[in-house]
Amino acid sequence: MQYNDDPHFPVHWIANPRAAAFTSSAALDSVIPPGISQAARSFHRQIPGYRMSPLKSLSNLAQMLNLGGIWVKDESVRLTLNSFKVLGGSFAIYNFVRQRLDMEDVDLSFADLTSDAMRERLGEITFAAATDGNHGRGVAWAARALGYRAVIYVHKTTSQARINAIKTNGGEVRIVDGTYDDAVRQVESDARANGWQVISDTSWEGYQDVPRWVMQGYTTMLVEAQEQFAAQGIIKPTHLFVQAGVGALAASVIGFYAQLFGPEKPISVVVEPRTAACCYRSAEAGDGTPRSFPGDLDTMMAGLACGDPSPIAWDILWDCADMFMECPEYVAAKGMRVYGVPLSGDPFIISGESGAVSLGALMFIMEREELREVREQLKLDRHSHVLLINSEGNTDPNHFRRIVWDGAEPVPSEYKEYH
Repeated sequence: MQYNDDPHFPVHWIANPRAAAFTSSAALDSVIPPGISQAARSFHRQIPGYRMSPLKSLSNLAQMLNLGGIWVKDESVRLTLNSFKVLGGSFAIYNFVRQRLDMEDVDLSFADLTSDAMRERLGEITFAAATDGNHGRGVAWAARALGYRAVIYVHKTTSQARINAIKTNGGEVRIVDGTYDDAVRQVESDARANGWQVISDTSWEGYQDVPRWVMQGYTTMLVEAQEQFAAQGIIKPTHLFVQAGVGALAASVIGFYAQLFGPEKPISVVVEPRTAACCYRSAEAGDGTPRSFPGDLDTMMAGLACGDPSPIAWDILWDCADMFMECPEYVAAKGMRVYGVPLSGDPFIISGESGAVSLGALMFIMEREELREVREQLKLDRHSHVLLINSEGNTDPNHFRRIVWDGAEPVPSEYKEYH
């Protein structure tokens, strides 16, 4: 573990020695069993408008940072929804329908799901979810595509742009006076009272099937990434830097590669905002039990503003993630600006606050002498190929402009680095 008393220090980190000894994980096997990722990909390929999101190479930035490669799975263009989240919500709804029809062993097509005969068998269903924005938009889109109602709960600080995006995709929005975690509790209570089906990306006692399906749905983008790496002659990335809210995305990415490569899995890092670092706090406790992060979770990284880890995701991270990090806001802001103003020859990428923090963290680790220790622990060098997930595009245009145009959340002068 490393700690710096300066609250503006770019990175605090905790190594997880359990992951170095990884051979297998019962928690991982229960969520991402062999073959499920291909099943998810097979389902998603049938969705009208589906295409692989690009895997972009920031080769010039990698050379500047003395890395072999930086690869970005750019989910900002996923099904016009600006985020990867629809992969999880749609696959969860698909599996819920199969379960409700007692057809869990049948591969239903998208055409089957939208047929009049299927609607008649299923009757009226209302899907509900709590969200910071992207998950709710994905659930609303998937529910509307299949002809069902969606009720989406957001917390009181959710931006109007994110609320409007949910409404545009067919969701009815309800605002909860509290945090994301309060919205999760409220939607669960209201769904029980109204007979709705909750599609949540976080789990709790007695509610694990749906969040498991959500996480399985996310792995479609990793099957795609492996095909794209193979086209470059790369067997696998050497490193994974993945941002975390409740931990579902991070556990899906890290778990997918652990399942695929076993003890030879890539070295993995979980990155969170300092003011909502529930996975970091859980790792800090050191006993494998997830911990809540207190307070109002005040971070511009809205998609990561979560105080409670998803237990099924946390169990995977505890077994498989090599390091946990927390970062101040300016780290994400730097990542957004670097994506948006790349080195000559590198591709332009639109990344929102939650999508860019992993790039910002990687850059500070490679640039700062004070972070040599973490660089060496992670074995980051000119032979390393790092995979990042740009999990969202410009989902809040006003805030995006404040950062990219106006320079909000600047890097403190003592931590600026120029080459």
